[in-house]
Amino acid sequence: MSRLRHVRNGCPLDRTNKLVYYATMMKLNIHEAKTHLSKYLSKLKTGERIVLCKRNQPVAQITPLSAVPTGPRPIGLAKQTFSVPTSFFEPLPDDLLHAFEGEKA
Repeated sequence: MSRLRHVRNGCPLDRTNKLVYYATMMKLNIHEAKTHLSKYLSKLKTGERIVLCKRNQPVAQITPLSAVPTGPRPIGLAKQTFSVPTSFFEPLPDDLLHAFEGEKA
């Protein structure tokens, strides 16, 4: 029989870390999560994790995002790393154009 190995970020958890890891985890059945989703999403902001269960069997885990960007997205990050080839602006072949339009060639 194999032992379950509890790992977070690639490192095995010791007993103290396991307590903290599982103390911040909430188990919900899917019906309960669907019914009160907004209430439980607010708990994610405090760092809790949600384990979704189907018939009390875990099927998925919801974890909070680390940092959600709030400022405007920078423009031109890939400048000088990619150039659009001239073939991009050429007309599509007839068979591909007909396929997009739902017609048979």
